[in-house]
Amino acid sequence: MTARHHVVVLLFPGVTLLDVSGPAEVFAAANSAGADYAVRFVSPSGGDVETSVGARIATESLADLEGAPRIGTLLVAGGESLATRPVPDGVVTAVRAVADHSDRVASVCTGAFALAEAGLLDGRRATTHWRHAAELARRYPVVTVHPDELYVRDGAVFTSAGISSGIDLALSLVAVDHGRNLAHGVARELVVYMQRAGGQSQFSAALDWPAPSSAPLRELCADIVSDPADAPPVAELARRAHMSVRHLSRLFTAELGVSPGKFVEQVRVETAKSLLDRGHGVMDTARLSGFGTDETLRRAFVRHFGVTPSYYRGRFPTDPVREPYRSTTSNSSSDAPVATGLR
Repeated sequence: MTARHHVVVLLFPGVTLLDVSGPAEVFAAANSAGADYAVRFVSPSGGDVETSVGARIATESLADLEGAPRIGTLLVAGGESLATRPVPDGVVTAVRAVADHSDRVASVCTGAFALAEAGLLDGRRATTHWRHAAELARRYPVVTVHPDELYVRDGAVFTSAGISSGIDLALSLVAVDHGRNLAHGVARELVVYMQRAGGQSQFSAALDWPAPSSAPLRELCADIVSDPADAPPVAELARRAHMSVRHLSRLFTAELGVSPGKFVEQVRVETAKSLLDRGHGVMDTARLSGFGTDETLRRAFVRHFGVTPSYYRGRFPTDPVREPYRSTTSNSSSDAPVATGLR
């Protein structure tokens, strides 16, 4: 008989609803397949907690856990406020108190900030939503942040990326507890991937580099970003900036953390992703983004995002780009109306 595994999900006002409901549905589906998870929703003071969408979830208080069976998993859900404001003392206290009686701890999205504030990520690898990864690394320098991972396991501590990746995390926990076959069955039941290809950079927004402090570098970067297809070789970039290639490379590395060539490539792959998002084909995207050939684009895309352009385009389908509809003047004397751009 399967031993009961107690899961405590920690909530707070403004918690992201999907951070809570996604993993909870995974555990519920696992129970239907033979597992035995008992999920409890807890908040620092108990009572109804209002979520990000306005729905309220009834929670227990920390006092309600006193004398309860050993907790198998503490799962800290996320919310925008954890990354943009100091983590509330009550949340930190709750994390520490429950973690002391848990076999493992996990977080969804910005819940990693609560784990970090409680000291549970010190010296560990972790991830969070791609948009807040840099802030997590800045605020907690003792944490090694992996911004492109969907979830990271470091011993008995699990962290996951943004929002829906809480489902990926929960599936991985089920696989640890009951094997991949049962977890695969849960994934099929929920109609989700057991393990998504690539990292969360494929979902991220456009390039967001810090503004260089030196004027020549700012101008070069602006030129590259505005027209990546026409970005010249590094030697020409250096000539335009009136400096040596070596000095230009030192400036790029010091201010942006990458070489000039890597910067151009990063801009081009982000441009390519944007073009694919808008419905362009792979060959057209390669030309417009400056890669020239679809094979060159494919290699760079896989290097940065872990998936091919064709795979990415298939997973995020959009209506194909249509050329502007141009009406033509007919030589016929027919009174048929001229076609318009509406289809």
